Amino acid sequence: MSTGTPVSSRPRAALEPGRARTITLIVVLVAELMNALDGSIVYTALPSIQGDTGASSAAVQWIHAAYALTFALGLITGGRLGDLFGRKRVFLLGTGVFTVASLVCGLAGTPTLLIAARVVQGGAAAVMVPQVLATLHVTFDQGSRAKAFSLYGTVMSLGSVIGPALGGVVTAADLFGLGWRPIFLINLPFGVAAMFLGLRHIPESRGDSARRLDPLGIVLSGVGLVLIAFPLTVGGEHGWPAWSLLMSAAGVAVLVAFVIQQRHRTARGRDPLVVLGLFKDRAFSGGVAAQLVFGLLSGLFFLAWTLFMQDGLGLSAGQAAWGFVLASVGEMSGAWLAMGLAGRQGRRAPQAGALLATAALAGYGWLISEHGSGLPLTLAVLPLFAVGLGLGMVGAALADMTLGRVGHGHAGSASGVFNTSTQLGIALGTALTGVAFFVNAPAGSHGLAVTSAFAGSLRYVIGALLAMWALMFLLPKRRPTS
Repeated sequence: MSTGTPVSSRPRAALEPGRARTITLIVVLVAELMNALDGSIVYTALPSIQGDTGASSAAVQWIHAAYALTFALGLITGGRLGDLFGRKRVFLLGTGVFTVASLVCGLAGTPTLLIAARVVQGGAAAVMVPQVLATLHVTFDQGSRAKAFSLYGTVMSLGSVIGPALGGVVTAADLFGLGWRPIFLINLPFGVAAMFLGLRHIPESRGDSARRLDPLGIVLSGVGLVLIAFPLTVGGEHGWPAWSLLMSAAGVAVLVAFVIQQRHRTARGRDPLVVLGLFKDRAFSGGVAAQLVFGLLSGLFFLAWTLFMQDGLGLSAGQAAWGFVLASVGEMSGAWLAMGLAGRQGRRAPQAGALLATAALAGYGWLISEHGSGLPLTLAVLPLFAVGLGLGMVGAALADMTLGRVGHGHAGSASGVFNTSTQLGIALGTALTGVAFFVNAPAGSHGLAVTSAFAGSLRYVIGALLAMWALMFLLPKRRPTS
C-alpha cells in the first residue's frame, strides 16, 4: 500500500549492480553524519570558542542555537524542494553550501561571523538532510530498504551521542595549533568527497505530481515553527518569562492556520507544502509522533546525564566520555539487532528496545538512590550500554516503519516532516530540563543536589519511553511489503 497517488518511476540506480547503490548509501549517510555531529559537537568546544573569540554568554548560546533553529525551520521546505527540483540536485546544492559554511565557521575570528556561518550551515543542512531519507526510499527496493533505513537511524543517533565527546577530544588535541577550529574544518574533505561521488553515483529522482512551491505555506510553517522553537531554545536561560509562553502559543495558532491553508490548497488542486494525506496512514502519523517523543527523551536525558556526571559525580569530561562511548557501542549493537528482528517481529522489535531502555534506566535510578554522589565510575557508565542498545533498536526501525508505505512521489515531503519531528522533539526535551532537572539543581549546583535532580529527571525519561512504546502500536505488525 502506498500513501499518496503518484509514484515516480524506479530510478536508474535501483536497477544497477549493488556497487552503485552502496556508494549512494555511503555518500548520503556521510552527509547525515556531518549534520548530526555539527548539531552537538560544539557543546564541549564552547568554552574554548568563548575564550578565543571573546564571545559573550548570549553569543555562546547562539553559536549552538543558530544551527539548531535554522535546521529545524527549513526541513519541511527542504524536503519539498527535492520533490520539485530533483533530490540529487538539491542534495548536492545543500552539501556544497554546508561545506563552504563549515570552512567559514572554522576560519571565523569573531562571534558574529561564526553565528552567521552557523545560520547558513543549518539552513544548508535543512536542504541536504531530507534528501537522504528520500534518496534511500526511492533507490533501494523493499528487501534492502530496511537495512538502509536502519543504518540511517544508527548514524543519526550515533552522531548526536558521540558529537560532544568528539568535540572535546578534537579541541583538547589542538591539532596544528588550531584549537576548536578543526571541529568544523573536518567537514571539508568529507563534504567535497560527498559532492564528487554524489555527482557520479546518486540517481536523480523527483515527485511526479509536484509542480510548484507553496510560498504562503513556507511562510506559515516557518513562522509557526520559529515561534515554538525559539522560546524552547532560549526561554530557559531567562527563567521562562511570559513572552516565551505567549510566543509558543502564537506558534501553535500559526501552525493551525498552516494546516487549514494546506487543506484549502489541496482542495483547490494546488501543490501543498506538506501532503496532509500522508497522515491518513496510521503508520506514518504514529511513527512521526513516536519520533517526536524519541527526540524529546534523547534531548532531556543526554543533557541531564552530562551534568550529572560532571557536576553531580565530579568526574572529568574525559571520564564522562566513556559513557558516550558505551552508549554509542550499544546503539550500533541495537541497530544491527533490530535489522535482524524487524522483518519477523515488525513493531515488536522497536517496542522491545523501548522496554529494554526503560528497564535499564529504572535500574540506573536505583543505583543512584543507593550510592548518591558516591556512585563509582564503572556503575555510572556501564548502564549506558543497555540504554544505547534499547535506543538503537528503536532508532534503527522507526524510519523504515514510518516511511515504508509512502509513495515515491512524496518521499521528500515525508522525510522533511519526519526529520522536523526529531528536531522539535529535541528542542522540547531540552526545554523540559528546566522542569525536570534545573528546578531542583539550578546552574552552579554540585554534588547531591545534582544527583537527586538527575534521578528525578529519569522519571520523565521513563514516562516518555513508555509513551513511545504505546505509540508504536500504530506501526505495522510486519515490515511493509510494498
